[in-house]
Amino acid sequence: MGKEVKTNAMRILDKNKIPYEIIVYECDEFIDGLHTAELTGAPVEQSFKTLVMQGKSKQYYVFVIPIAEEVDLKAAARAVGEKSVEMLHVKDITAVTGYVRGGCSPLGMKKQFPTIVHESARCFDKIYISGGRIGTTITVNPDALITVTRGQYADVIRHGDN
Repeated sequence: MGKEVKTNAMRILDKNKIPYEIIVYECDEFIDGLHTAELTGAPVEQSFKTLVMQGKSKQYYVFVIPIAEEVDLKAAARAVGEKSVEMLHVKDITAVTGYVRGGCSPLGMKKQFPTIVHESARCFDKIYISGGRIGTTITVNPDALITVTRGQYADVIRHGDN
């Protein structure tokens, strides 16, 4: 068996002695979270995507939300104490995070940005997040993710008509 190539996300989990599982799937380019879950067999409600946003203050923030949901920008801004936040432009993802679109993990970015994990993650003993490269998903306990990212839980997704 060939030596497994570790991503920064995996190295951080290893360093903090946090157990995780790796799921590798065939994929050459960006696909959305729903297609990733389909490929890996991961339950959609336990699969989370990583969004990077910038606040009015120019500070960057990481939001980890269910793949089938959309972020509520007002709720996201409130959660991090900003007047407003906006999505990081795709062309800036690698420069800010060190990751590429579709392979962006909340763990192991160039800097540890304030991190918000959607509160629904609390309902699960493990969630599925990007492993730090396209074609790699990792499962991790959400409380462990909060600990290692020094993050917090908050409700930052759109509901109904907002």
